[in-house]
Amino acid sequence: MNYLNIAAYKFVSIIDTETLHSGYKARCLALDLKGTVLLAPEGINIFVAGHPDEIRTFLAELRSDLRFADIEVKESLSIDQPFKKLIVKTKAEIITMRQPAIRPVEGRAPAVAPQDLKRWIDQGKDDQGRDLVLLDTRNHFEVVQGTFTNAVEYNITRFSQFPAAVEQHKELLHNKRVVTFCTGGIRCEKAAIFMENLGIENVTQLDGGILKYFEVVGKAHYDGRCFVFDERVSLDPTLAELDAASKPLVKPSAVSIPERN
Repeated sequence: MNYLNIAAYKFVSIIDTETLHSGYKARCLALDLKGTVLLAPEGINIFVAGHPDEIRTFLAELRSDLRFADIEVKESLSIDQPFKKLIVKTKAEIITMRQPAIRPVEGRAPAVAPQDLKRWIDQGKDDQGRDLVLLDTRNHFEVVQGTFTNAVEYNITRFSQFPAAVEQHKELLHNKRVVTFCTGGIRCEKAAIFMENLGIENVTQLDGGILKYFEVVGKAHYDGRCFVFDERVSLDPTLAELDAASKPLVKPSAVSIPERN
């Protein structure tokens, strides 16, 4: 495996987005990294790949900024560079929800570790005896690649549709343990906070998303693969990509994808 792929995000107040933009772009180019770095007043979202030594250098420099010292990273390996180019961009949000009142920088929703979620699913209830609802916050074209067994999804095409969808179904979620999940954690974190504000109780996010679950637990209770927004198309529960013969002729970069992780 020649390339180390990392996915990371952190909700943290950033007032110097333009300065960070120029700095990260220069360093990624110098280290020959490709992928996407998104910056916004609410935080940072990173999907990049490169040779392992260069990725380690980038992470060390990233964590030298105290704001990102504890940023958690999901890792996977690939034979080829899965990104065609480098994009460093400043945005209004690192994941678009269009709900200004949702501010994860002011405190995140409760989270469940992957191994604890597996235990909950094994026993069919959370530790307080509540029935589980696994709520997939991703877009439908991602869900069809794979999801948790018996998970609920709202057939959305972009994350900004999630608030209206969950509001229509909120009565079905009362008195349940709702676990929101997504690819790497960023969408399910915002989703959990929105649901708490909506008055839905006992909402918990899957810490680190599907990729962290694969890393810690593997395939237990998960059907299929996890869609990723790069040339690998999707990863199986061992974090292995599709072989070349199995990849679709139309790559993800060639179709209209409204939102990423």
